[in-house]
Amino acid sequence: MTKLIGNGIGWTRIGAVALVLFSTAAVARAESREAVQQQAKALFGVLPAEAPNAANPVTDAKVELGRLLYFDPRISKSQEISCNSCHKLDTFGVDNEATSSGHKGQRGGRNSPSVYNAAFHVAQFWDGRAADVEEQAKGPVLNPIEMGMPDPEHVLIVLESVPGYAPLFAKAFPGEKDPITYDNFGKAVGAFERKLTTPAPFDEFLGGKLDALTDAQAAGLAKFIEVGCPSCHMGPTVGGLMFQKLGLVNAYETKDLGRYEATKKDADKHFFKVPSLRNSAETGPWFHDGSIKSLDEAIRLMAWHQLGKKLAPADVTSIAAFLHSLTGKPDAAYVAQPKPLPSGPNTPKPDPS
Repeated sequence: MTKLIGNGIGWTRIGAVALVLFSTAAVARAESREAVQQQAKALFGVLPAEAPNAANPVTDAKVELGRLLYFDPRISKSQEISCNSCHKLDTFGVDNEATSSGHKGQRGGRNSPSVYNAAFHVAQFWDGRAADVEEQAKGPVLNPIEMGMPDPEHVLIVLESVPGYAPLFAKAFPGEKDPITYDNFGKAVGAFERKLTTPAPFDEFLGGKLDALTDAQAAGLAKFIEVGCPSCHMGPTVGGLMFQKLGLVNAYETKDLGRYEATKKDADKHFFKVPSLRNSAETGPWFHDGSIKSLDEAIRLMAWHQLGKKLAPADVTSIAAFLHSLTGKPDAAYVAQPKPLPSGPNTPKPDPS
């Protein structure tokens, strides 16, 4: 009996000590999480629900029209390619290909970035040649490699031939004598894209829900900050807010001259828009040319070429865990593909040439 009681007392004491140690560790973890949360909140900030543009206020009418246009393949020469063909809203805004297939199967030299959260960026395209999503929306349509339309007039012929578009353009742009214009096409698509946001567990964490991240993700966030990644990947989109030279510290071999193609300034050679890391765990392959097939490899290469740091495999894994906390979901109803408007008797036929 004494022995049993003794063992019982012994285990009780051990249990009490363990409980104290566990509680102390839990408090330490909570304090550590709160410290990281405060640091991250200052560096990034919670993602807003909409990216405003004073020159193109978002209205329900514009969004309704923009959604239809975004999914409409008739604005391409072959009538087979829509905005959604390369920027698929059901796969995190990308097609998960190194480069996208365009008119007659042609492919450009750059990876199609995600359209989600893009309206917050400093500019559009890898080289920043478009100031905003309204301007960006008009580019691929007229690109002979992408959607192949010869000029804006051909786009307007299609839009005017679809009976359902006229009242929608009039509603979206009230008071305009001729609302069906190519600029208004861009504004409507842009308005739709300005609400293509993907709130993620990371935003809940920044908002004060300290258990929104797993232990591995919270540790990865701390490592992400410690390594210096926010020197380029900052703000609510965790990137997309500046241009940076690819190979800033250690040279990165690429024939792509980047922003130089848009500005023709020698100082801009090999500069690219820093990509947003939101949903980056799902938007591979990575880099401007889609040449990197592994998220871990992308992290390792960025640390070396941009920061001059060789990361240990454990650190790469840790940062990758954090990046998964940036994977978010859009409003399912908002991004659902609408029923297309019926073509009219004068709607041009597809041109595969």
